[in-house]
Amino acid sequence: MLLTDKNVLLVGGKGGVGKTTMSATLALLAASRGRKTLVISTDPAHSLADAFGQPVGDQEVKLRENLWALEIDPDREVKAHIDRVAAEMKKLTRPEMYHEIERQLRLTQQSPGAQEAALLERIASILDSGLNEQGYDLIIFDTAPTGHTLRLLSLPEAMAAWTQGLLKHDSRSQKLAGVLDHLTPKQGRDIANPMADPKEHETDGMSKRNQAITERLLTRQRLFQRTRRLFTDSKRCAMLFVLTPEKLPVLETGRAVETLKGEGLPLAGLIVNRVLPDDADGEFLAKRREHEKQYLRQIDQRFANLKRYFVPLQAMDIEGMEGLERMSSLLESAGL
Repeated sequence: MLLTDKNVLLVGGKGGVGKTTMSATLALLAASRGRKTLVISTDPAHSLADAFGQPVGDQEVKLRENLWALEIDPDREVKAHIDRVAAEMKKLTRPEMYHEIERQLRLTQQSPGAQEAALLERIASILDSGLNEQGYDLIIFDTAPTGHTLRLLSLPEAMAAWTQGLLKHDSRSQKLAGVLDHLTPKQGRDIANPMADPKEHETDGMSKRNQAITERLLTRQRLFQRTRRLFTDSKRCAMLFVLTPEKLPVLETGRAVETLKGEGLPLAGLIVNRVLPDDADGEFLAKRREHEKQYLRQIDQRFANLKRYFVPLQAMDIEGMEGLERMSSLLESAGL
């Protein structure tokens, strides 16, 4: 039901376990079932183009019927984000401050979290327009390695809280106090609830500068809150982890699953990739299979409450549409 009922599917896991191949195959499978599908890479080490055997860049490209692809460049997103912020700030400050604004923003560009924040804004915008305006039935994200993905998924709530903190801080000057009355169900007293819906607000009487700042902050807060609601809606969104039956992927996936539970994010299951097929022969492979069995038992025990899809190791690399079509048959056989 993942490919037919969901609107957003996030594919995560440790680097090198086959996330991109699985993301591309899932997108191809969904498109073949008639769903208008967009697959997006947020991993700085892009390989969607390699997986499909076709050029994929920073603008959506149609690969075949019902299937589009996009590779987001995080460094480019940071620069574009900083440029937008600089342009907006210059509208609200005096010309003699421009040099200092540019200096501060150059430092910000290198700060921890800058890439994730810029990436989140692009993802949130794509989700907004892709599902509501462009009419995609399903958007699949080929995410970066596990730690980066978990930070990204926790950002919408943090960014909403941060934005509300800015509004609260400015309210001390009494210029934005009226806005806070409409931020939460308790008329601004329940500041601990950053995910409350920002409602329509009165900006009459504010200066144009404060009105512009307020409206910009509230627009961003609404965007992040919509993204957070979508990420936590198990009817519309799900996350799949890809792992291989080896020690480090099993351990890393276990930690990630616990983190996702704490964040309230819907985890739909695991794709256990590159399982040695039963007919693989030879003494070396026989020993390898015995070693692998202990990790398959660990996966069954540790993730007993999650759906698990087992995909056999292939003799050759999965490349291009032909290779992905073969892989899609394997995923269907696994139950996807």
